[in-house]
Amino acid sequence: MTKNKKAVSTDKNLVPAVEQAMRVLLCIAQSDSGHMNLTQICAETGIHKSTTFCLLYTLRKYGIVQTEGRRKGYTLGPGLIGLSRKFLDTLSAPRLAEPILAELSGKTGVATALGLIADNKVFVAAKHEGGNALGITMRVGHRFPLTYGCHGKAICAYLTEQELNVLLKEEKLYFYGDPSKFDRQKLLKEIAECQRDGFAVDLGETVPGLNVIAAPVLGPNQRPFGYIAAVGLASAKVARQYGPLATEAAKTLSRQLGAEF
Repeated sequence: MTKNKKAVSTDKNLVPAVEQAMRVLLCIAQSDSGHMNLTQICAETGIHKSTTFCLLYTLRKYGIVQTEGRRKGYTLGPGLIGLSRKFLDTLSAPRLAEPILAELSGKTGVATALGLIADNKVFVAAKHEGGNALGITMRVGHRFPLTYGCHGKAICAYLTEQELNVLLKEEKLYFYGDPSKFDRQKLLKEIAECQRDGFAVDLGETVPGLNVIAAPVLGPNQRPFGYIAAVGLASAKVARQYGPLATEAAKTLSRQLGAEF
């Protein structure tokens, strides 16, 4: 699990107590077990123990976290359901994507997923498990860097030149997994190929042995909204062969969301 100790923003408009509460919630949500005690939360976030206790006490009062029986630890609480229900009711993309992902999985034989953009991250909003035996698991809600692997390439293919230049100035870029492997010229070539073909590939670059294809999902303003990916293809040849299927799936969803081609 990624530690949050250094995730302290210098933005003067942020309310410190609210930001700390969010760090605590994200810390619990990102733990492997979904359950953490006070000491563990303090160690992960770097927030003082008394402050963390008060934050958890307040969040518990509103049902945002709850205690885990005799273990005296904390998990996310049912209060989050009420907060998220209205958002989920209005978020049609995952619902619309379900039959599209199922069809793509049926054609490719692998797991498929819809990812949506959220600031400088993407998160898995819907998935369909494939029939391959690779044991690939993708949790709905899991977050990745925006620039991670082929979904990053696919999204970047539909950014403006100015937006792309700004993005490529970031300190860490994950197009090829480890930021130390970043190759600007190679990336620009692959972005051009994605603009031509409608899909991007990751041939074991972020995870050795794992071949992935991704195609961008666009919104009503023709802007990148997310991506559709097929994960765990047998070979580079198969990945490129199935690329157009991912492109068509992403275009189908994009049209349903109001994009025009």
